[in-house]
Amino acid sequence: MDWLTVVLLLLFGLLFLVVEVLFIPGTTLVGLVGFGLLVVGVWLGYRDLGTTAGHYALLFSVVAAGVMLYVGLRPKNLHRFALTDVNDSHVRDVRRPDVQPGTTGRTLSALRPAGTVLFGEDRREAATRGEFLDAGTAVRVLRIEQNRIIVEQA
Repeated sequence: MDWLTVVLLLLFGLLFLVVEVLFIPGTTLVGLVGFGLLVVGVWLGYRDLGTTAGHYALLFSVVAAGVMLYVGLRPKNLHRFALTDVNDSHVRDVRRPDVQPGTTGRTLSALRPAGTVLFGEDRREAATRGEFLDAGTAVRVLRIEQNRIIVEQA
């Protein structure tokens, strides 16, 4: 029964290390538990089964962990588990405005001084320099300041 305990400790230690390398990034409790199980398995191998069996348990643990780390950390194998999709979507950003200065539109709501303007098919929030404009008024974009579209009556 002693050799079965040593073998199970070594196998579960290696299993925990495989889970650590492939599925859980970084050094976590799972990897530390796996390393601890390997150490206890080797120690019990030396204590209960003798020096020769302890050497075999140590050699098996080192070789198996080394092979597992080598195979598990190869870039080709990591790509099987890693997320490699690229998200190239974007939001409307003032650094890349799609409404350029000089674009004309029509107010959908009264601008007092801010409100909604329709530019082509796009509804946008816009503001005047302080004037009040009624709904349905034609406007022209003056500039874009930070995150606001500044318009004037066209």
